[in-house]
Amino acid sequence: MQGSDKGQPTALNGHGLRVGIVQARFNDELTTALATACLGSLKQHGVAEADIRHVTVPGALEVPIALQAMARSGRYDALVALGCIIRGETYHFELVANESGAGVTRLTLDHGLPIANAILTVENEAQAWARTEEKGRDAGTVAVEMALLLKELQ
Repeated sequence: MQGSDKGQPTALNGHGLRVGIVQARFNDELTTALATACLGSLKQHGVAEADIRHVTVPGALEVPIALQAMARSGRYDALVALGCIIRGETYHFELVANESGAGVTRLTLDHGLPIANAILTVENEAQAWARTEEKGRDAGTVAVEMALLLKELQ
């Protein structure tokens, strides 16, 4: 939920972390805003620009396959999924939202690799714009925090 109590922020040092970002181009203006906020967050947390690989795919259903390729490469400490699915007049919204979300979750668990899921699922474009900056920033923060936590736990 937007503006939710996310607990106390922790100091994060992402120096040396390698992060992959997969951005859906469908609703490109919105997903580019998500990416801009995410990249700003990663850099704020010390992730070097040279350690970030940012690719685009046609839409949210294609995000998981690109994430899978990144996960299999073994080159990343964390991944980020970016997209925006806006409800339309057909069942297609549910299909895309459910399948892209399930794919991201399955990859996270199968590969033991944190994937920050910032694929927005909204009723309309106004809701999407209201969420892009915060969700993009959160995705960068989650990627760094979870990568550091998994390094500590392993």
